[in-house]
Amino acid sequence: MSIFEYNGSALVAMVGKNCFAIGSDRRLGVQLQTIATDFQRISKIHDRLFLGLSGLATDAQTLYQKLVFRHKLYQLREERDMKPETFASLVSALLYEKRFGPFFCQPVIAGLGDDDKPFICTMDSIGAKELAKDFVVAGTASESLYGACESMFKENMEPEELFETVSQALLSSVDRDCLSGWGGHVYVVTPTEVKERILKGRMD
Repeated sequence: MSIFEYNGSALVAMVGKNCFAIGSDRRLGVQLQTIATDFQRISKIHDRLFLGLSGLATDAQTLYQKLVFRHKLYQLREERDMKPETFASLVSALLYEKRFGPFFCQPVIAGLGDDDKPFICTMDSIGAKELAKDFVVAGTASESLYGACESMFKENMEPEELFETVSQALLSSVDRDCLSGWGGHVYVVTPTEVKERILKGRMD
């Protein structure tokens, strides 16, 4: 078993019309044993920028703390929030810095940039960015998430339809992966509001 699969995870981010959704499962396991069913994989950096971290949970928490620290320094110096593209470059640089002993994480970054244009991106454990205009996935359930998102995605979805699409893709995908699941956690972000919803899924 790969170290990336040790705790299990499923992450997906998808763009809509001037909005985006980011969702994750809630299981924290140690290989096949479930430890917690309310694990938080998605973190808010600021109102228009969210970060999801799949992979090894301990590394994810360490990396999150380092990124929050760097973002707060940026806010103090620049007196503004970081743009999603800038934050993606920061994450990438931080990961590449540790390339010889990497953080075992696969981040998913989603945010609203200038003109409320949604930005989503993922990267590997050494910071190689993968930008997308529709959706990005990460974690142990990524293969089934690719299939579900590929078939369900439509362009210019409104926030409610986007939430429904992400939720259905997430729930149907984690049912096909024994290392992730136990419900879901979805954020839908528009220029004016952030909606957070907990999904109930199969509890096995």
